[in-house]
Amino acid sequence: MAALHFFKCYKPLFRIQSRKLFITSNGISNKSFQKTNRRIIRFICSNSSSTSLGQSNSSIIRDCVEDKQSKAQHLWLYNTMSKERELFKPKVDGKVGMYVCGVTAYDLSHIGHARVYVSFDILFRYLRFMGYEVNYVRNFTDVDDKIIARAGELGEDPISLSRRFCEEFHRDMEYLHCLPPTVEPRVSDHMPQIIDMIKQILDNRRAYRVEGDVYFSVDEFPQYGRLSGRKLEDNRAGERVAVDSRKRNPADFALWKSAKEGEPFWESPWGPGRPGWHIECSAMSAAYLGYSFDIHGGGMDLIFPHHENEIAQSCAACDKSNISYWIHNGFVTIDSLKMSKSLGNFFTIRQVIELYHPLALRLFLIGTHYRSPINYSDVLLESASDRAYYIYQTLQDCEEVAGQKGDPSQKENIPTEIVDCIKKFNDVFLTSMSEDLHSPVVLSALSDPLKTANDLLHTRKGKKQGMRIQSLAALEKTIRNVLDILGLMPTSYHEVLQQLREKALKRAKLSEDQVIEKIHERNAARKNKEYERSDAIRKDLAALGIALMDNPEGTTWRPGVPLAMQEQYVVQES
Repeated sequence: MAALHFFKCYKPLFRIQSRKLFITSNGISNKSFQKTNRRIIRFICSNSSSTSLGQSNSSIIRDCVEDKQSKAQHLWLYNTMSKERELFKPKVDGKVGMYVCGVTAYDLSHIGHARVYVSFDILFRYLRFMGYEVNYVRNFTDVDDKIIARAGELGEDPISLSRRFCEEFHRDMEYLHCLPPTVEPRVSDHMPQIIDMIKQILDNRRAYRVEGDVYFSVDEFPQYGRLSGRKLEDNRAGERVAVDSRKRNPADFALWKSAKEGEPFWESPWGPGRPGWHIECSAMSAAYLGYSFDIHGGGMDLIFPHHENEIAQSCAACDKSNISYWIHNGFVTIDSLKMSKSLGNFFTIRQVIELYHPLALRLFLIGTHYRSPINYSDVLLESASDRAYYIYQTLQDCEEVAGQKGDPSQKENIPTEIVDCIKKFNDVFLTSMSEDLHSPVVLSALSDPLKTANDLLHTRKGKKQGMRIQSLAALEKTIRNVLDILGLMPTSYHEVLQQLREKALKRAKLSEDQVIEKIHERNAARKNKEYERSDAIRKDLAALGIALMDNPEGTTWRPGVPLAMQEQYVVQES
């Protein structure tokens, strides 16, 4: 630890400025939101220009501002470093720098990856909703042992293979409605920055060279372990902590690996080779966000050793390195075991969305708080799919009725109970999201405005209620605004409902013609008073997840949770 007064800070070779993202159909444009909380509250509380929320609009907005100003102004996040929830305060007023560790691109991404990037997409969207300009950096690791091994198996160039899976990852993120980050750096494009940072660590005497390799010396960083709370001896082989007798300490980790025959390499002052895994993120985050920024995130499996090592090498390159908030999401589990490629107990995103709509998968993922483990099961996916259908069917019905012309003489007010329902839902939304992004509470709170809308749509009393059309328009607008922020808003309700029906038919291994034929058979049985047969047809379809709906216009069908899974779901919930 000698000569600390000679410590020099690594300076990025270049800095990319944040570019503004203007999201149109499924997201939120920065142009639409200013920093002031008044604008934030108006977005949530106000209705479309053609529909008044009653009281009048101005009084509701004023009340919302007064009641919720502090809630919209504040965001509390759990910081892994402090092990506490902390009030979020960016280093630069109005701007947020956020780095999330991306995938190692050697295969299709699995549901564990989906959870990471959906979780941080929610954070990205909510920060933008609050009015922040967010510089969101998410990297690709396209140089790694796993990539080289997979390329060898397939007889493919490692960089070419990685590039191919980077594109597949982009498709998965688009399916899941994850907004693109501000920038997506790749390791192979940042060798000068990585080599420069390693030089600085060596100059600061925190690393050493061994036969063309460069290792970080953990003994030279006394704070090692402060993020994870673990000790040096907790480093484990198989977690990218190589066993090497040449190390001064078994916990030392590679900053640079000398070239091996048949592997890709880059020239460096220590000879040809490639970077270690951990240094990549330190160099790229510094290049795009500087050595001090607001949020660094990833899955809980990255806390140790990856993020612990990132902290060590970033501080070794610059003693002013400081990330304010370390945020980590929980695992996706199967039978209480973490889902991972190494354990072989994973499902790819593609495998899941082959049978379930991507928005149903997203709904499933955000239905559990991002820091809690979530157990993957077909039962829960069926439940999420059923819930998604209910939400979008209700909103489509609202949209269709609200498209009718109301009484032009009654545009000033809507019933107080509708106003109260909307205000209550908005209050839950703001309160829950400001408390460490509690999306499950928001999804649960959707039940009230959805039920209110369905009462107006389908009950005899609701159809007679004054200002019915205006009330439905207000409810649809309110729910739609929240779904936008949660990344759950489809391009069109009709389209997503049709897609959900197609997925249900695929799971049932039926065509729509076959379902319609069964409906005709059932209608004939009912006409002939063969009620046991008609009930059996209904039950057989219900067992496959096809629910028949009888109404005055005839019998239709919609996706439902298969009967056997309904029983499993009740058991799981109890």
